[in-house]
Amino acid sequence: MQDDIILSVRDLETEFTTDDGVVKILHGVSFDVRKGRTLGLVGESGCGKSVTSMSIMGLLPKPYGQITHGQILYRGTDLVTLPAEEMYAMRGNKISVIFQDPMTALNPVHTIGRQLNEVLELHRPDLDKAQRNAYSLEMLQKVKIPMPEKRLNEYPHNLSGGMRQRVMIAMALACKPDILICDEPTTALDVTVQASILELMNELQEETGMAMIFITHDLGVVAEICDDVAVMYAGKVVEYADIFDLFDNPQHPYTERLMGLMPSLDNEPKQPIEIKPIDVTLFPEFKG
Repeated sequence: MQDDIILSVRDLETEFTTDDGVVKILHGVSFDVRKGRTLGLVGESGCGKSVTSMSIMGLLPKPYGQITHGQILYRGTDLVTLPAEEMYAMRGNKISVIFQDPMTALNPVHTIGRQLNEVLELHRPDLDKAQRNAYSLEMLQKVKIPMPEKRLNEYPHNLSGGMRQRVMIAMALACKPDILICDEPTTALDVTVQASILELMNELQEETGMAMIFITHDLGVVAEICDDVAVMYAGKVVEYADIFDLFDNPQHPYTERLMGLMPSLDNEPKQPIEIKPIDVTLFPEFKG
């Protein structure tokens, strides 16, 4: 059904100006994000996953990065042509993002409570100071941070990696966004913490009904949390499918290669990974 599509990216092209000239990063990326579902953006490092998310958020570095073609339609509104003031109001309110490294995303000289309050000051001016403090405490409780009253007065360096990531999730969800973009939020965490973060995000999605874009190179994470998957290679979406269809019947050679790199109990240990060459005729624009 078309009615449940919250975000529609159509033929998105993004390029960067460098000392060596203009470099096109995205080559006509298209996908849809549906209400209450999670879309996985999958691919190797450098394929354009994070540039796609930064294009959606309007966070491309200026003046070097720019969208040259395509549409990003949020509930019918094209974010590409949206005035900067309106995009500023939407960012963090209707569309939020969780970055890969919470230590660099959080301000080291402000307390957790101050940073949560700042989000509410920007997007919830109807709340007074006492209400903001109470709401900040409620958000920390919601993301299951132990002793949340104490954490409000602590600094990011006092918290573990998993707890810092939970703070980032609390900040991102404070304004109850329609769409949450997760840019490899579990990459820097150990396996047990990663599992708890993924479980938390599933619970929060069921509770709020928000849509998610989950950016990762880990197909195990994709299988755990995603409903739909867009496989990216060299700035293009080469396969777009339901999660079960993708794993049961991958259509593109690059997807098959990614699947082949996943560890398996059936494989003989300490064997070289089989690398099959990709047919370059599938990507005529990249030939030469």
